[in-house]
Amino acid sequence: MEKGGTTIDAGSVEFAMSYRKEIMDDQGLCVQVYSEIDGKDTEILRFDCFDQAPHYHYGPENHNIRLFMDKTSTGSPLGWTIKNIRNNLAPMVRRAGYDDLADSLESKKVAKGKLDELEATARKMAREERRTVHHKMESMLEGDKIEVGNIRFGLEYRRLPQINDEGMAIHVLSDVAGEEVELLAFDCFQVAPHFHYGPRNEDVRIYWDVTTSGETLRWTLDQFKAGNLRNMITRAGYPSIANAVDEGLVQQELPRIEKRAFELVAANAS
Repeated sequence: MEKGGTTIDAGSVEFAMSYRKEIMDDQGLCVQVYSEIDGKDTEILRFDCFDQAPHYHYGPENHNIRLFMDKTSTGSPLGWTIKNIRNNLAPMVRRAGYDDLADSLESKKVAKGKLDELEATARKMAREERRTVHHKMESMLEGDKIEVGNIRFGLEYRRLPQINDEGMAIHVLSDVAGEEVELLAFDCFQVAPHFHYGPRNEDVRIYWDVTTSGETLRWTLDQFKAGNLRNMITRAGYPSIANAVDEGLVQQELPRIEKRAFELVAANAS
């Protein structure tokens, strides 16, 4: 793991931060604690404050003990990390295997001003560098946004010449605070098919294994037919919208949605 590009010199240790958004099914701020050990800049602790699987490492360059945070009991992974750096840094450094550094931190604690700077910088990065996706639905034809109770299905055939890919896309939409928001997106592309939970929220992006899923548009429609839409919207971060979904109405409109989706594929596929 490379050292984060945003650093704070705190005396015997240095804090390094980077926002990790290259992980398609997760993202979040990485907070690292570095120090010079035997003349080498060494990663002592690492806190991966991810949305889905937050965890931390004792001694990534030593014995690399990795433990997961329980979001139910710890709350915000970043808040938990800042709290423990403020209150438990020396014991955590000791467990990472660096007794001399721990002794130094016990005898001369990191200045409060540096810890405040760490927290302010970390929270700003976590807020401003979050990865979201805004599909503009520029290829959608008039009439291809189908209203089904409190949600809408947007159908379009997308061509992305910049990545040499194309395919049918189904957008599941609803209104949040007076604004239309994409809850789910299914990009049934030819080369790199994938779908998003909460593109405008946590943007959990999952790539299909077509060996096991089969044809991805069919897989998507089968999820709707099986009644999985509510659970998928809940996972996307919109439980109140999910609770209000009229499942009977969804099943009633699915033949129309399915027919139109395959019409668009037949008319556009290369």
